[in-house]
Amino acid sequence: MPAIEVEKLTKCFNGFTAVDSLSFEVEDGEIFGLLGPNGAGKSTLIRMLTTLLPPTSGAARVGGFDIARSANEVRHCIGVIPQAMTSDLDLTVVENMNIFAKRYGVPRERRLRSVKELLDAVELSAWADKPAKFLSGGMRRRLEIARGLVHEPKIFFLDEPTTGLDPTSRIAVWEMLVQLKKRRDLTILVTTHYMDEAERLCDRVAIFDHGKGIALGSPRELLASLGAELLPGAPAVLDLVGFDPGGFDLVVTGEGTVDETTREGKAPAEVVRRCRHAGTPAVVFRLRGTEAVASGEAHAHAEPHIFVK
Repeated sequence: MPAIEVEKLTKCFNGFTAVDSLSFEVEDGEIFGLLGPNGAGKSTLIRMLTTLLPPTSGAARVGGFDIARSANEVRHCIGVIPQAMTSDLDLTVVENMNIFAKRYGVPRERRLRSVKELLDAVELSAWADKPAKFLSGGMRRRLEIARGLVHEPKIFFLDEPTTGLDPTSRIAVWEMLVQLKKRRDLTILVTTHYMDEAERLCDRVAIFDHGKGIALGSPRELLASLGAELLPGAPAVLDLVGFDPGGFDLVVTGEGTVDETTREGKAPAEVVRRCRHAGTPAVVFRLRGTEAVASGEAHAHAEPHIFVK
């Protein structure tokens, strides 16, 4: 039986359709990604699947329980990490964990064991007695993930878990999630708008926009269907000191040469088309602000967005 079943699920708000007759299944034990831009309906879908928002029509089952008729059963078999961080900054790390476990009625012995195991797993044991306000953004996110697993759910929902984190912290969260999934035999549904995150984390990905499903498959299947291929190592040769992207993407071709048309602030679509026609590899990078470029650290803030070959 699939861990999550979604059948023509729809949510409307005053005539606006946020999720439009969406259907898919998440197999037991897989990491399933929902990939789409901001406003695609990802968070609305998560809120319905976690029983926080009633659907307008359609149906969904999580862990075999109907989200409308068996909401309490659904809530006890899932863990949820929302976009916003919700840990109490004035409480210590271990107090945040214990309060969450008590809300789920986790017995004392099991609670003590689970808290210790999880803090070890997310590398926060040394911070157990420190207030959460002293944690960095990446450390707080790791605390939130550990807290969401303290009652030992089998299905784990994460809504854009790495948004706002620096590249190093993002990678640390990815690696931690993969390890936790293996140790705890989890099924994970994660939303993201980063293609590299979906490619790195997910067994399968559903791409959707404006509430509608567009494509479904493994990351490599989806890239292949677009005639695309990941180019390893291309980010390593970016030399962008003094370059102002002007809000546009940057195209890097071949062995990492910066295409001159994007230095002039032009959109990269024509460059990508030309590269594909000529059979030349290219990578489109989405840059994170001109401050990083001016400081000479743009390579740490440039995230692969589209891969073509």
